[in-house]
Amino acid sequence: MNPRHTHLQAPSPRVSAPWPDRRSFLQAGVAFSGAALFVTSGSATAFQPSTPGFASPQQALQAPREKILFVACTYANTGVDQPDYLAVVDVDPSSPQYGQVIHRLFMPNVGDELHHYGWNICSSCHGKPGDRRYLIVPGFRSSRIHVIDAKDPYQLRLHKVIEPEEVAKTANLTAPHTVHCLPTGEVMISMLGDAQGNGPGGFLLLDDQFRIKGRWEKEAVGMQFNYDFWYQPRHNVMISTEWAAPKTFAPGPRFEDVAAGKYGRRIHFWDWKQRRLTQSLDLGEGSIPLEVRCAHDPEKDYGYVGAALSSTVCHFSRGAKSWWQAQPVIRLEPRKKADFPGGQVPALISDILISMDDKFLYVSAWLHGRVLQYDIREPAQPKLVGSVHFGGLLEPPLRLKGRELTGGPQMLQLSLDGRRLYVTNSLYSTWDNLFYPQIAKQGSWLVQIDCDTERGGMKLNENFLIDFGKEPRGPVRAHEIRYPGGDCSSDIFS
Repeated sequence: MNPRHTHLQAPSPRVSAPWPDRRSFLQAGVAFSGAALFVTSGSATAFQPSTPGFASPQQALQAPREKILFVACTYANTGVDQPDYLAVVDVDPSSPQYGQVIHRLFMPNVGDELHHYGWNICSSCHGKPGDRRYLIVPGFRSSRIHVIDAKDPYQLRLHKVIEPEEVAKTANLTAPHTVHCLPTGEVMISMLGDAQGNGPGGFLLLDDQFRIKGRWEKEAVGMQFNYDFWYQPRHNVMISTEWAAPKTFAPGPRFEDVAAGKYGRRIHFWDWKQRRLTQSLDLGEGSIPLEVRCAHDPEKDYGYVGAALSSTVCHFSRGAKSWWQAQPVIRLEPRKKADFPGGQVPALISDILISMDDKFLYVSAWLHGRVLQYDIREPAQPKLVGSVHFGGLLEPPLRLKGRELTGGPQMLQLSLDGRRLYVTNSLYSTWDNLFYPQIAKQGSWLVQIDCDTERGGMKLNENFLIDFGKEPRGPVRAHEIRYPGGDCSSDIFS
C-alpha cells in the first residue's frame, strides 16, 4: 500500500436525487506569561509582555478565568444591509453586564462575512519580544483582511485593512479562512481559492507589520482544495484539510457536487521547513475533512480531524518510517428522518476541539443538534463521556430563558482550564439558509456548557444566553469565538 494515498473506508452518503432547496445537501484579567493586562472601569492599561503567550499548556491551564469573549458577527444573507462586526461579550458572573454584548466594532464595508480569525502572536512566539495585541479578521466572502487593535479589549479599534485586490494581485488568492501566527512573528492564512474562485488556493503570509509577503508554500503538487491547518515545528509538520473551491461552496451546498468530486476528501502533511507537501491521506469519497487539531503538548505527535459529511473523526499519528497514518475512531451514524433526502440525516461534524490538557475532545454535530465530549486519555480509543442535545433537524429545539435554540451547535471554544465550553450556531450563511433558514430572521445564539474536567460530563448553563436576534441593527449570525488571553484553538506550543 502506498502510504502517500492511504484509503480509509468512510460511510457513503445516501442520495436519491439532487436537492433543489434544503433537500439538495446536507473586564478582565488577561493572562500573558510574565505580564498581564488589567481592566478597570471599562478601560484597559496594557503592559507590554517581554514573552508573549504561555510557556506551556500547563501554564495556560493556570491562567485567570476569561472575563470577556470576542465573537465574529455577520449580516451575510440575512436581508440586513449592515457591516459585520466583532462583538465583545461579558462572561464574568460577578459583572453587572454579565451575559450582554458590551461593545461592537463594525467593519468599514458591507458584505465581508466575518468567519474565522486569529491573533498576530500566540504561544508559539513565547520567549521572544512581542505583544498579543492584534486580531487578524478576514472577510471570508469579500477576501478583505482587517487588522484589529485589541490593546483595550473593551474598545476595539480598526488598525489596518488589506483590500482583496492587493491580495489577488500579489498572491493570486481569495477566500481567507484559518489564521495562525508563526514562531517568526509572521501571520499565515489558509486561502481557499485563486483570484477567480478556483481551487486549490494556498497559504498567504503577512509579515509582522501586516504587509503581504506572498505565499508560504513553495509548491502544492497534490493539493486539490484547502481549508484548515495546524502546524507543529517540533515534528517538522503542518497538516491541512480540504473543503472545496469558493465557486463551489459559496452559493450553497449541492450534493451532486460531492458526487462530481468537487469537495475534499484528503488530509495533507507538509514538511514545515521545506514548505512542501510530502504525504496525503485519502479519507474516502464524501468525507469532507474540515477542522484539524493537534495535541497541545508539543512532544506529542498526534491529532484529530473531523470529516463533516461522513460524520467521522479520524485520529492521525506518525507511524513507521516517519509516515503519517490515520484511522476513524469516532463514527456518528445517520439518523432516520422521513422527510429528509434518502430518509437519513448525517450528523455533519462541523467543529472539533481538544482541551488544553489533551484529556478531552469536543465534537459538534450540527445537523443532529448535539455537542459530544470524549475522553481521549487513550488517544486512539476515544470514550464518549458527555453530551448536550439542542434539537437540530431531529427534535424540537431546546428552549433557554424563553428562547428557542434553533439550528445546531457549530463553533466551539473552551476555557483554558477546560471548565466552560462556549457554543454558537452559524456555520456559513448560504449553508445556514439551506438547513436552518430561521437563523436569518431569528439571529444566532451563544450558550455556555459546564464541563466536568475529571470524570467527564457536560451540562448546559441555564443562566447564560446571548441572543443575537436582539442586536440593535437587527438579527445577526454569530460564528467564531476568541479570548483576549488566547484559547484552545489559536495557541500552538513549539
